[in-house]
Amino acid sequence: MVTRWTWTSGFGLRTPNKLAMHDWYEINNIAELDSPALVIYPARVRQNIRTAIEMIGDVKRFRPHIKTNKSPDATKLLIDAGITKFKCATIAEAEMLGICNAKDVLLAYQPIGPKLNRFMDLIKKYPSTKYSCLIDNIEAAKKMSEAFSAIELNVPVYIDMNVGQNRTGIEPGEPTIKLYLQASQLKGITPVGLHAYDGHIRDVDYDVRKQKCDECFEKVLQTKNAIMQDGFDEPIIIAGGSPTFSIHCKRKNCECSPGTFIYWDKGYCDLCPEQNFLPAALVVTRIISFPDKTRICLDLGHKSIAAENEITKRVYFINAPEFKAISQSEEHLVVEANENHPYRIGDVFYGMPMHVCPTIALYERAYTIINNELNGEWKNTARDRKISL
Repeated sequence: MVTRWTWTSGFGLRTPNKLAMHDWYEINNIAELDSPALVIYPARVRQNIRTAIEMIGDVKRFRPHIKTNKSPDATKLLIDAGITKFKCATIAEAEMLGICNAKDVLLAYQPIGPKLNRFMDLIKKYPSTKYSCLIDNIEAAKKMSEAFSAIELNVPVYIDMNVGQNRTGIEPGEPTIKLYLQASQLKGITPVGLHAYDGHIRDVDYDVRKQKCDECFEKVLQTKNAIMQDGFDEPIIIAGGSPTFSIHCKRKNCECSPGTFIYWDKGYCDLCPEQNFLPAALVVTRIISFPDKTRICLDLGHKSIAAENEITKRVYFINAPEFKAISQSEEHLVVEANENHPYRIGDVFYGMPMHVCPTIALYERAYTIINNELNGEWKNTARDRKISL
């Protein structure tokens, strides 16, 4: 019999203890579910949504990023909780939000080339959703201006600021202020705010993380104040992601846009122990072979779990924490166990992804688990690059 383990809600892992009955993650009718599979626990999803809203205190300042869930079902739970603002990264995600009748959607991307045309088609197809996007240079802003004004659109835009991620964005201070002014003089776009993603701040020590976050945010505030001194209305600030959500949520002058909170994962559980979210998405896998006395082969390859981290930091098995991954290919994951392990062919294991967002994108559907029973499924509609546009 496979040993079962306890899980502490959102604050990391403690010493495992055997349980007499089923734990939260176990599926009674597991024989009906082929593996590998992605499973979602809707009760925990609802709890995570409640926790996030409690943390921020004002749902009007909450703009969750739906890159994690990519699901109309999960999105509807967010809308049912009173959330009206969303952030996304792809046209498919933006369209999925339009299908769900989301009121306010920021495409946290700078659409250029064919993506700009798709974005315009999206705005026209879903007129009840207010769409906006990012800009970080005048060339892109001018192209948007020409395209939008040609079809009599006026689209809100946020200046994407580089506060240390060094991926996209323009420097805070004078460069941002100049672009804000230039954009305000173009037809078809209206600058309404500043976007500051600080995903590079990943210190486990909360005090260190907060200090770095506050230093970055101070630059954003200084830039906002300078823009207002030039006669503009107060810009909306959209700040942070998951690691700094517990810091930004206490501010009254910004919107927060974490994404991972809805499902949570092992990576953020370890990084952000102060955030009391529950793991709500797991991968299910089975033993398919025993290469030797100590090695076990599972049906959890690159196609089934995000593989951007090094081999030992891709998945954590809740009911087999001793497993150490040693190799992985497209369809297989080989782990090291004890020589006298009790496992048999077909035994089931429940894995927490180290990074749940790209793991979700590997599955077209997730199976829902309610009261330890396989109950239904959620389509991960926005995992596709295209829905209809």
